[in-house]
Formats: sequence, structure tokens, C-alpha cells
Amino acid sequence: MRFPSPVSLSWIADLIGAEIVGDPNLTVTGINELHKVEKGDLAFVDHPKYYDKCLNSEATFIIINNKAVTIPEGKAILLVDAPFDAYQKITHHFLPFTPSNKSISDSAFIGEGTVIMPHTFIGNNVSIGKNTVIFPNVTIMDHSIIGDNVVIQAGTVIGGDAFYYNTKKNRDVWFKKMNSCGNVVIEDNVEIGSNCTIDRGVSASTIIGKGTIIDNLVQVGHDVVIGKNCIIASQVGIAGATTLEDGVTLWGQVGVNKTITIGKGAVVLGQGGVTSSIEGGKTYWGTPIMVAVEKHRENLWLKRLPELWKKVMDQK
Repeated sequence: MRFPSPVSLSWIADLIGAEIVGDPNLTVTGINELHKVEKGDLAFVDHPKYYDKCLNSEATFIIINNKAVTIPEGKAILLVDAPFDAYQKITHHFLPFTPSNKSISDSAFIGEGTVIMPHTFIGNNVSIGKNTVIFPNVTIMDHSIIGDNVVIQAGTVIGGDAFYYNTKKNRDVWFKKMNSCGNVVIEDNVEIGSNCTIDRGVSASTIIGKGTIIDNLVQVGHDVVIGKNCIIASQVGIAGATTLEDGVTLWGQVGVNKTITIGKGAVVLGQGGVTSSIEGGKTYWGTPIMVAVEKHRENLWLKRLPELWKKVMDQK
């Protein structure tokens, strides 16, 4: 999440009650979750397992609960007892919850030629381009950006909160929800089927690329980036922070793990389980997936096992 304008590190420290280790006159340009941080961003870490990863990420500023760490050159830390709570306080300050009591918010922008059908909700600061069609009972949550010539079928929810929780088993409430301060960006000429759910980013954007078509009953997790001209068939589930490069096809009931990449032009056949990153330009099948030709060959050999076993036993 980008701040409206850069703010001083000392101001952030005052807001969250932190001790600064580093130059207090540096300016912070935004706050982001670790997998989306950029130079100038503020991130948080509250577990020793991830200290080094966070300190050596692109983040310039780190909220942390341990002073005895090595701080890379050019960075600064904000020392607090509860980094997650401090992170939440910052995101709530810059993006507070703002209820809307209208079906179409006064702050929403709707382009020329766009059709909004009955019982649709359009939240605060939503932008919808030209000649887009939004069918009945669609929900488009705050800060979503929808391009030109987009079709969103009935019952779909755009921009729901990320399924993202801070987990600590040494407190009464094990799971604390992280404030979703990202959004959803749907580019031009995208079609989204009925009853799909596309979650907003935790701190950045969930993106659906130009020309992509999505069938009914598809779940797209937070911070997912789907490239141009992809095909996503019914009942596909894509976990958070995964990237689909251009021209990817996922057929029905494919499940995709989090924080992985599916290469350009890859095809995953129905009910495939994508557990790790895969190369583009190939067709895959199975769980965990294999190149489809190899998987078919493996299945043929498995079918022959009783016959082969009988031959072995007959030779004894």
C-alpha cells in the first residue's frame, strides 16, 4: 500500500510507540507484506525464523521485536513488543474502514456506456471503465479498479478480504486477521463468470490481466497476479500470491498452491494439483502434477503391475 505522500520515520515511530534504530529523518513511502515489499516500504517481522529474510528483503524499514539483529546498510528498524499490532495500527490509520449505506457509493466512478444491473453493490473509491456490464447481485468492494469492456456475471464478489491471519499459539486468540489494505485490478476485456470470489491483496493488488476469461465458481486468492489471455475453468482455486503468466489454462477443479509461478502458456488438465512452480509451454496432469504424457505413461505401467507380478511369480 502506497501512502498518499511519504511520511517521516519519526512520525511512524510516534504513531506506534516504537524506538528507532537508524536515521529518524528517513521517509517511508508505503507499507507492504513481505512478498510484495519494495524499496522505501515498511514491513514487519515477529518471529526469529523470518528475521533474516525480512531484514534482507527490499523493505527499507522493518518493524521488529528484537534489537539484537544486524541491520543492513541503508535500513532502519522500529523496535516494538508486538510488530503485528503495530503494523495493523498503521494500516488502519491510512486505510480505515469506511461503511457505505448506498448501493453505489458517491465516490465510485463509472465510465460511459457501462451497465449496472439491479441489486449490485459498488463500494467506496471504485473505478469502472467504459462499456462494462455488471450483472445482478455482484459485489465490488472498496478501491477495486475495473477496466473497459469487462463482463462480470451474477453473484460474483470482487475485493473481499484476504484469507490471511497472524498465528501465535501463546495467546488467547491464536488467529488474528491481518487488515487487507490492497485492492483488485481487473484489466480490459476480462470476463468473469457467476459466483466467483476474487480477494483483494493484503497490501498490494490482486490482478486479472487483459483478455482473461474466468468460468463460474472460481476462487482467486489475495495478491494473485493472472496474466493476459488466460483461461480459468470452473471450480479452480488459486491460493495467495501466486503468479500465472500470460496464456495459462487451468481446466476444471485445478488446485494451485500459494506463492508459486505457472509459466507462460502452461496447461493444467482437470483436477490437477499444482504444488510448486512449473515451466510454461507444457501440458500437465495429476496430483502432484506431472507432464501429461509422462503421467499417462505412468498410469499405463501401473495398470500392468498385476500382469507383470504374475509373470514374475510364474517364473519362480
